[in-house]
Amino acid sequence: MTQHDTPVLRVAGRPVGRYVTRPELPDRLAPRPYLHPVTTLAGTAVTELSPADHAHHLGVGVAVPDVEGHNFWGGRTFVRDHGPTELDNHGSQRHTAFQLRDPDGFVAELRWVAAGAELLRERRTVAATELTDTAWALDFTFSLSNVTSGPLSIGSPATNGRSGAAYGGFFWRARNEESAPDVFTADREGEAEVHGTRADWLALAGWGSPRSSEAESGGEAESGGGWTLVFAGATEDTRRDPWFVRAAEYPGVGSSLAHTERLPVLPGETLVRRVVTVVADGRLERGEAAALVRKAVGR
Repeated sequence: MTQHDTPVLRVAGRPVGRYVTRPELPDRLAPRPYLHPVTTLAGTAVTELSPADHAHHLGVGVAVPDVEGHNFWGGRTFVRDHGPTELDNHGSQRHTAFQLRDPDGFVAELRWVAAGAELLRERRTVAATELTDTAWALDFTFSLSNVTSGPLSIGSPATNGRSGAAYGGFFWRARNEESAPDVFTADREGEAEVHGTRADWLALAGWGSPRSSEAESGGEAESGGGWTLVFAGATEDTRRDPWFVRAAEYPGVGSSLAHTERLPVLPGETLVRRVVTVVADGRLERGEAAALVRKAVGR
């Protein structure tokens, strides 16, 4: 893989993220561009790549388990009345070009292809901005356009019959650690209280120590200081999407494009979502998280 394929995001001259455009992955993992590793300004890694518990979790990116029956998430597909099922239905996101590349961000074009046909065309805009000496923001916007001659619909395991599993959209697989991270919003606390709710922002706060099994195996989640990720929907449409949250089973946060109903995308129509994530050293309190979100999003 050439250096051109893996631009590095920098904040105040420090590398904070690597973007892999053309990963060499098996079809079952729904190959797609991703950001990994993403780090705090002090260098603590806050993403995972293909962890043992979910090999198809690829750092930070966009993953959708059901686009008109095609799996752009990876792994098994949830089939109504059958459960998780191995199917030969995986699609791939193919990087085609950078429209813009700077040390602090880029604009990329992608094609979503399945069964030999292009279904969606994506424009992805990513920017890294310094907030303080200990925090920066990852601004991630994706626009998906239906380039087929007919309607498409986006679904999730939840819309296919699996309650509580409305994942699909922006997704951040956080680092594995010995203890589960804390989860909180402005007025809720804990995975059970936050998962599936709408909130202006959601925080995941970890401890900075890897799980012992990964430390012993030389995994990428090296030890470091505590960390906090604060996710905020930066547009009205994004704020309408409930949050998908996991902490106890594995640490991850994403948006839910199809929470209770399938999301239609008509021919020529484009859906846009923008999530801004504060990446901070240390474990933030509510007031600190809210203040950084206001600075990052401008509201």
